Amino acid sequence: MSTRYEFIINPRARSGRGQKIWNLVRTRLEKQHADYDVHVTKGRGHAEKIAAAISSSGRICTIVVLGGDGTVNEVINGLEFSENITFGYIPVGSGNDFARGLGIPEKPKHALKTVLFPKKIIRMDVGVLSGNDISRRFAVSSGIGFDASVCRAAGSSRWKSVLNRLHLGKLTYAAVGAGRLLKDKPVRAEVVSENGKRRYFRKMFFAAFMNLPFEGGGFRFCPDAVSDDGLIDVFIVSDISKLKILFLLPAAYLGKRLCFRGITRIRCRTVRIRTGASAAVHTDGEIHAGWKTAEISLLEKKLKVIAG
Repeated sequence: MSTRYEFIINPRARSGRGQKIWNLVRTRLEKQHADYDVHVTKGRGHAEKIAAAISSSGRICTIVVLGGDGTVNEVINGLEFSENITFGYIPVGSGNDFARGLGIPEKPKHALKTVLFPKKIIRMDVGVLSGNDISRRFAVSSGIGFDASVCRAAGSSRWKSVLNRLHLGKLTYAAVGAGRLLKDKPVRAEVVSENGKRRYFRKMFFAAFMNLPFEGGGFRFCPDAVSDDGLIDVFIVSDISKLKILFLLPAAYLGKRLCFRGITRIRCRTVRIRTGASAAVHTDGEIHAGWKTAEISLLEKKLKVIAG
């Protein structure tokens, strides 16, 4: 029986490049005589509704996202997980950390080939951020503090469109990071892992909760993070100078292991964080403001995804 493909397209991804890439993909699908349908997103939150409608229908299919990490996040939040649904991805965004973390090719024609002729399918954990009376899933990472405020600033920064036009969109996070670092203030924080161990931080700049090794367009804060091990890799930066953080970011981008005072790493199944002042949080770069308490957990091996 041939595979049925349901394409969810974000035409505005990467400053409008999504539509151009879809035109290329569609031509190749026709040549392959693929059985597919197309769903074009019309705005924020629409991909979530499309994914909910497809996955609740009960039919067997492969849902293929053509967009950025934000579109992936929306789809994962809308999905009803089941054996009927396989997840595929063609990266078009600025950061593409989901593709990078799973070895999915960056070039659309190669990513499409991976979808149509899959050689590796994994069952991936899906993260859950809970608090402020809401719950949001994430595939790549979640975070609180500086990294979330950088995501918020990057979304509206002129650097994003400029770097996208230069095919350097993954550097957007780095471009706005220095400015945010000068403005953001550290906060007191308490972090509790599932074994009950409490850790206290006087001046925490940010905590990242990683399901995959990369975030922010290639920053490898947790190079050992694995998407199907049932564990969250937590990376906390606290009680160090802002100048030291400026050196930390390039080192993380180059993949160097960051082991010095001010860096705390935890691997756990669940973790709860409480901060002394309200802070922004993010799920795969999608921003939620005004949080002081959050709990992070995993839905283990819930997403059947085509990897590279």
